[in-house]
This record gives sequence, structure tokens and C-alpha cells, in this order.
Amino acid sequence: MSTPTTIAVRMYNVGFGDAFTVTVRRKHETWRMLVDCGVHSQGQARPIRDSVRAIIADLAEADPGHRPHLDVVVATHHHADHITGFACAEWEQVAVEEVWVPFVEDPDDADARRIRSGQDDAAHGLAALVDRRVHQLDRIPAAVEQARAFALNSKGNAAATDRLLGRNQKGFAAPHRVRFLPSKKKTANTIAVDRVGLVAHILGPPRDTQFLGRMDPPAKQSWPLVRGGTATDTDDTPTPLFNPRYIARNPLPGRLPQAKADLHLDELVTDDDRLLRAASILENAVNNTSVFFVLDISGTRLLFPGDAQQGAWEHVLSDAQNVALVSDVSLYKVGHHGSHNATPRRFIETDWQTDGYAMIPFGLVKRWAKTIPKKSLLDSLADHDHTVIRADISPHPVPNKIAVKDDIWTEVTLTAS
Repeated sequence: MSTPTTIAVRMYNVGFGDAFTVTVRRKHETWRMLVDCGVHSQGQARPIRDSVRAIIADLAEADPGHRPHLDVVVATHHHADHITGFACAEWEQVAVEEVWVPFVEDPDDADARRIRSGQDDAAHGLAALVDRRVHQLDRIPAAVEQARAFALNSKGNAAATDRLLGRNQKGFAAPHRVRFLPSKKKTANTIAVDRVGLVAHILGPPRDTQFLGRMDPPAKQSWPLVRGGTATDTDDTPTPLFNPRYIARNPLPGRLPQAKADLHLDELVTDDDRLLRAASILENAVNNTSVFFVLDISGTRLLFPGDAQQGAWEHVLSDAQNVALVSDVSLYKVGHHGSHNATPRRFIETDWQTDGYAMIPFGLVKRWAKTIPKKSLLDSLADHDHTVIRADISPHPVPNKIAVKDDIWTEVTLTAS
């Protein structure tokens, strides 16, 4: 009788952030991946350094007598709640073979440089505007505080990025390969690891900026607000970015300079709501650059979409082969902590056709307590017979299926043929 292949997916309770390990064991072979390691500054379950140390200690325990080792580290996108942990010096103890990052991090790709530099400029500019606004006030309004959090989350997180890319004298225990994904060479987006029967399918982010720019889903794909047994889509209607007085009506070419002046862009620093909207748009834009992939281990599939939003999902679901991949997944890492705009209703209600686990990396951030995770999303997952596991709520252990270590991590074990 052949020895089955086991897949263990461990979700660390970092708080409002992501840190997952995937361990595949086949006969005498073991393969390990870490997907993200970060936490939002306002939603920490514990200091991120403590989570990093827990991950490294678990790696050491799994392979006693050897240096802690990872075959692959995936940094899905450069938000702090996904990569800030890589700034910790403890990673210098860990040998890493490969790092996978989105193509926008590639310094040799002209399209990538344009997108990434635009995001960086916007993040630093917004942070500066927020700081100016804060200095004008005795009390910081909630909108300004949230705008500052968005801007800081979207800034480059340079120390973490340096380690991931192996630059500026930072790295892991030894030099590592960096893959910028998806590659322009299509065949490079299917990555096989024969020794454990694994194939990684890189489905996103899209390189088409039209897809990258589509953030909020239409009402039929968003998750409605649920009140007293009734559902409404009204709370998901996007707020217009500009006040109507800033929209030029039938401007004539000769009036364009005056039309620009009429915008009064300098007043942005005194308009708290527009600061927040601008920061939110930037936050979403970075989410859509997430590495979006499926791991297929001898027919058992795991879906990791990062924090991909509407445009990235549209790109994936527009391809019939991709739809076939995601329709038969045993585990879905729920995007963006269960927010309304990172999991299309179509995927849960139509495309995902098999039972499976939905793991939600979540920690409380007070200002989002009523909206994340989205109750209607949680309800739909349960209604479609998926087992929902949240990082902030330890489930009951199930022998050989679900394991729990205090409030540090929860692990799901799957068996492939």
C-alpha cells in the first residue's frame, strides 16, 4: 500500500494580517512554503517579532539538528500586513531557496517600475498630506487616522522588501532566487516540484492595467449588508471620490488652465473625507497586485489569492482553465481578511463546487469591526458547506484534520492520493 501525501496548512494568528505555512510530505520528501508574514499596526494579536520567532521555532522543531529551511517564501504584495515581519533580523537564521513576489517589484521591468513608482509616490504624498493635516488639529478625526493607516500600510516597507529581494546587504541565511510573477513567459507560470507531486499555477496579478484598476465589485458580486434577516447592497455603494463642485462641466479648451485652478487641489489637506477616499483607492490598487496562485498536490488544490480585488478576480475568472482550477479547491485562503470586495459572490455561489476549508486570517481592528469579516460572506461559505476557520477564534481540534496550538496557530491537514 502506497504512503499517502499529506498537506498541512498552518495559519498563524498574527492579528489583522497574513502568515501561512504549507508543508507537503510525500514518502521521505518534505517541501515547505511560507505565504506572507505581516500584521496591520492597529490589529496586532502580538508583536510581529513574536510571530516571526514562533514560525522559525516551528521550522526548527520540524527538522531538528538542521538550519530552519523554507523551499519558497511568497510575499503576495507589499502591504505591511503581509510583509512587515520580513524586516525582522531573525530571518537571517533561515535558509530560503526561492522568493516569489508580484511582477511590480521587478526593477528591470519598465511596466513594473511605472506601476510601483506611482504607488510609492502616492503613498508618500498621502502620508505627507495626512501629517500636515494632523499638525493643524488638536484632535485627530477618525477619517484622518484611517487615511494615515492606509497610507502607512501602502508605503514600501523597505526593510522587508530588501530582505525579500536580497538587496542592500539583507537576505536570508544564504542567497536565494527571486521570481517576479507572473512571468511574461507563460510556461514559467506553471512551477512543478516533482519530488512531492506539486504544481503551482500562477494566475495573477494581471499585467493589464485596466484589470489592475478595477477595485470594487458591482453590486451583484459584492457581499450585501445583512440586517434582521434582510439583505441590501446599499452599504457597499462606493462613495464618489470628488465633491460635485470639483467636477468640470463641459470645459472649453481655452478654459482648461482655469478649470485646473478651480479644482483647488491644495485644499485636499483640509478635506478629511477626500484624504480617506484617496488613501482607500491606493490601498485597493496595491491589493490588486497580489500574487494569485493555486497549489495542486496530486489533485488536492489550495487557493491563495492574496488580497486580490475585482479586477484581478475578473482576470482569473475570464479564463476557462482557471475556472476549472478554482472550482475544485480543498482550501481557500479568504482574501483581504473577509472584506466585502475581495471574494466575488460568483466564486462562492457558483464556481467553487466542492466542499472545503475557508481559512480567514483576521484580527480585530475597531474601525472595521462592523464590516470585516463580512457576515454575509461568512454565512454564504457556511451555506455552501465550507468549514470556516478564523485565526482569532480557535476551532475544536479534530484528530488528523484540525490541530490548534494555544492562540498561536491553527492547522488543517489534507491527504492527497
